[in-house]
Amino acid sequence: MRMIPGIKNIMFRYTFIVVIMLVLAILIIVKAGFIMFAERQYWKDVADRFVKENVVVPPTRGNIISADGKLMASSLPEYKIYMDFRAGGYKESDTLLTNHLTEICQGLHEIFPDKSAQEFRKHILKGRRKKSRHYLLYPKRISYIEYKQVKQLPVFCLGPNTGGLHEEKFNQRKKPFGSLAARTLGDMYPDMSLGAKNGLELTYDSVLRGKNGITHRQKVMNKYLNIVDQPPVDGYDIITTLDVDMQDIAEKALVDQLTNLEALSGVAIVMEVATGEVKANVNMIRGNDGHYYEMRNNAVSNLMEPGSTFKTASIMVALEDKYITPDYVVDTGNGMVNMYGSWMKDWNWYKGGYGAIDVTRILEVSSNVGVSTIIDRFYKNNPQKFVDGLKRMSIDKPLHLGFVGEASPRIWGPRERDSIKGAMPWSRTSLPWMSIGYETMFPPIYILNFYNAIANNGVMVKPKFVKAIAKDGEILQEIPTEVINPRICSDTTLTMIRAILRKVVSQGLAKPAGSKQFNVSGKTGTAQISQGTAGYRAGGVSYQVSFCGYFPSEAPKYSCMVSVLIPHGPASGGLQAGSVFSRIAERIYAKHLVRDLAYAKDSTSIFIPDVKNGDIEEAAYVLRALQVPGNSNTIPQSDEPIWGKASSTTAHANLKTTNINNKSVPNVIGMGAKDAVFLLESHGLKVQLSGVGKVYKQSIPAGSALHKGTTIILTLKN
Repeated sequence: MRMIPGIKNIMFRYTFIVVIMLVLAILIIVKAGFIMFAERQYWKDVADRFVKENVVVPPTRGNIISADGKLMASSLPEYKIYMDFRAGGYKESDTLLTNHLTEICQGLHEIFPDKSAQEFRKHILKGRRKKSRHYLLYPKRISYIEYKQVKQLPVFCLGPNTGGLHEEKFNQRKKPFGSLAARTLGDMYPDMSLGAKNGLELTYDSVLRGKNGITHRQKVMNKYLNIVDQPPVDGYDIITTLDVDMQDIAEKALVDQLTNLEALSGVAIVMEVATGEVKANVNMIRGNDGHYYEMRNNAVSNLMEPGSTFKTASIMVALEDKYITPDYVVDTGNGMVNMYGSWMKDWNWYKGGYGAIDVTRILEVSSNVGVSTIIDRFYKNNPQKFVDGLKRMSIDKPLHLGFVGEASPRIWGPRERDSIKGAMPWSRTSLPWMSIGYETMFPPIYILNFYNAIANNGVMVKPKFVKAIAKDGEILQEIPTEVINPRICSDTTLTMIRAILRKVVSQGLAKPAGSKQFNVSGKTGTAQISQGTAGYRAGGVSYQVSFCGYFPSEAPKYSCMVSVLIPHGPASGGLQAGSVFSRIAERIYAKHLVRDLAYAKDSTSIFIPDVKNGDIEEAAYVLRALQVPGNSNTIPQSDEPIWGKASSTTAHANLKTTNINNKSVPNVIGMGAKDAVFLLESHGLKVQLSGVGKVYKQSIPAGSALHKGTTIILTLKN
């Protein structure tokens, strides 16, 4: 085979060209990499010399402040610091920086201990050799305080044009109290320019965010300067209704109980009766690690069957329509009654039920049979009248609180179900089951708002999370209290239901929600929650236990709702939710007592309160909070009474526990009336009181043989 003439020469030339192209490609890639990395700062400095038009300057986002003046969310500045090694006409021979380099590096190390002075020295000298105009001194963002400290160092204190130190500013959202009220406050996107995600941050975003400013770069006197075309307008502050101390009290009380019960979730809300101001809003959900976190604002977004807390509304409708009075008697039989083919049961049906009981007692023991019998008896021929009676009290009126994911109540009678596509059809069992809190859905805050209206003399106000908008400490706009319904029922009905709710706590199943320090009114609730598509039997059951009420009963100051979702029984709204309510209420009560006493203090004297004998646990709590000298720290916290005696001087207060003999009459001299009555009645004695104040004399001497049923007369004296 003959080779074509010149083919060898052609192949050589082709190979040569390919090799040259490969070498050029490699050189281009190497040069590009060199520019990207080694010369990056140089070319960035070149770019900075060009005129920049319409540069957006973000404003500082407004603060979120608690009702008691504490900063709950704020946009705090963070900085990245840079060095211009050509500032001030520096030449290679300039000695200002090198003369102070040791001081500078040591100062930077003291401010940022994660890098040694030697590392800073090496890093700065590297930037100086490069003659960089925008050399990053420290890789992380630094706080405003750290930034001010850096600016006090030698050379750096001379300003950007002479010393060369300049910065890049960022706004970062911070929450000084961490996760406290996290879901109420809400979150921002990591890039704050994207705005808020949820909570008050989103609801009041238009108020908080402010307005962008505009600048441009222009060469003036051979220097490039930032010229402000339109300065940014910082956002306004919002003053919330939240009280940090109350929020903390509610959160700790709820989490302790959730942990104890291994519950799935829980809600605790505290509201000021007259104004509707929400003082605490706790929403806890169990995480995969077994701890509890605020993940969703369940208080406003979680639809739940209210269970027995709804019985109050049912009885109020019947009272308002004058079908019943508190003395109206219903025969609940053995605690079981067949309602149109389905069994309605009281919790104690297996014990034989309650028999014939009046309306007051029906709510005291939360009788399903009693409530459903009343409502079915008077409204079975016109169930829509019952539903309209509920709606007349505005219990289901949308509150429009402004939160993302906010839910609205569902009370659907025959008329509503006919008009709503996909609604469960009305049946004969719907009315009795609705009367005890099933076949209705409510977010927890709606139930609380209803009970708050009862406490507020029948006036229903809208729950309020923000009380004012401010700027630089000056109030610009106050958010007024909004009345939803000025009269949810007649005065007669209101008087009757308030008397009943007080007895529910003092004499009924809600006793764990009560307090020995003040009177509490309210109602328990326990609702079964199906955990499967096959229904209650096949799918398993969890329980929503609740207590909703207000305190003090005589002149209500606060309303509160506690709701806990537990994965299994036994379930008790009084024990499992009411006890949390009690702890929250007593701590809030003590907080106000502390505040009132603090106002009475003289700056030059030690305030020693007059402490009564009796249950000394709460006294110890107040003394500790007031930092009164004494031995209050030795008294443990307990859910059970700790009986003891108190003694005080002008300088200290001491508490001493006493042993109670169950076989003899206790010594109640020096006790308050409530403690004395509680202790004596728990020993089986009947008590009569005479006078006011502390116990001055008891008719049966302490230490006498105890005979249950005997009447003891206590003489009280201030």
